[in-house]
Amino acid sequence: MKTAEYISYTIDRLPKGYVFTYADFTTEVNKKEAVIKALNRMVAAGKIAKLSKGKYYKPENTAFGNLQPNQAQVVKDLLEENGKITGYLTGYSIYNRMGLTTQVSNTIQIGKNQVRPNFKREHYTIAFVKQKNTITKENIPFLQLLDAIRYIKKIPDTNIEASCKRFLAIIKNFTDKEIKTLVRLALKYPPATRALLGALLEQLQKNNVTEPLFKSLNPITKYKLTGAAKALSTANKWNII
Repeated sequence: MKTAEYISYTIDRLPKGYVFTYADFTTEVNKKEAVIKALNRMVAAGKIAKLSKGKYYKPENTAFGNLQPNQAQVVKDLLEENGKITGYLTGYSIYNRMGLTTQVSNTIQIGKNQVRPNFKREHYTIAFVKQKNTITKENIPFLQLLDAIRYIKKIPDTNIEASCKRFLAIIKNFTDKEIKTLVRLALKYPPATRALLGALLEQLQKNNVTEPLFKSLNPITKYKLTGAAKALSTANKWNII
């Protein structure tokens, strides 16, 4: 089978919105140029679309035009390396999914142990958030929630009171084991995040797990989160004003 035929055959079997590079088709150096030329011809013919340099995707056609790939596909090379998870979607990328805001942002934020400068990819800005905990598939939902608590002031189109109420609704459904994991991971977050999580947990009467959070805080430090006290009767104990 010729290179162009092989590529066309393979792409026909890819799901809509799937992002790929020439490396998905060959590991042989002498075939690299032929693959790239074949892919670029398919872009010109409108069969596939180019996301950024060296990255292509199979577009989904709708009455409103071609749909962009989902955000996880756009940055999947930044989330995994050699089969190991090295990053996760966070911040603006998941506030909407968590029910914290109705807005959808063109900034894709990624949590990683090692961060790098922001850059552009197509119409997205890719930004990074430093994560001090080990990133695992199991930890990611807890890290996403803790990131949202950490950056509660930056969640668009909402306020701190509403965000606290949403956090309560989310955490209420956690098992005791999941709450212990949340607390353990929170100990590597800034003091204001630990304080707010402690207040949220005690509002849900989970007082038995908050001691490590409380002991980790400076008793004279105040945390200004205007509106939190309207949703949390426990705010005062945690020096949240």
